[in-house]
Amino acid sequence: MTRVLVVDDDFMVAKLHSRYVAAVDGFAVAGVAHSGADALAAAERLRPDLLLLDVYLPDMDGLAVLRELRAAEGLDPGRVPVDVLFITAAREAGVIRAALRAGALHYLIKPFHQAALREQLRHVAALRARLDGLAEARQEDVDQLFGSRPPGSRELPKGLAPHTADLVAHTLRAHPRGLSASECAAAGRLSRVSARRYLEFFAITGRAEVTLKYGGAGRPERRYRWVG
Repeated sequence: MTRVLVVDDDFMVAKLHSRYVAAVDGFAVAGVAHSGADALAAAERLRPDLLLLDVYLPDMDGLAVLRELRAAEGLDPGRVPVDVLFITAAREAGVIRAALRAGALHYLIKPFHQAALREQLRHVAALRARLDGLAEARQEDVDQLFGSRPPGSRELPKGLAPHTADLVAHTLRAHPRGLSASECAAAGRLSRVSARRYLEFFAITGRAEVTLKYGGAGRPERRYRWVG
């Protein structure tokens, strides 16, 4: 379970984001803070896995909060560093650059749809799971960890429908060992051609992993596994 500390000066916004977090499998709200000082104290007390951090806070900005967190972590070798996802209305390029340099995983600009945050949280879960499963990384592992970002609210390509994309994604998540296009089509009651288009889209955007299954004299079968 990934424990989340929600930090936002607006009580209603913090409540809304907390509800979004609680709706995602594998995530739970560990606490809520409405100022930078409260966020630092809560992070020290609760030791969450992830912070949803606003830039605009009444006493100090979110960038200062992140820098103080990193400084505290550096002084305590036994402390597990917290991951940080900025959720803010700040659009300045300098602020975004500073967030990345300070070690934020990603940056989500308000306002956004619930689905955008859901995708970011799933991306965090996928990163954590991949890192936890690695004793030693290959270059392709590093490339995927550093190079990929979830599509979030990115529009689907022309011809793909959100409802069907959600159906295919749900079908893949329900079969963690992976599915072929034919199997996905049967499980989702879609045509094989349609299922294949969505599966390939998920593979291209990094949310599905493709492996080849060899057997017989024909072409190898492509199998897809959801990785978030």
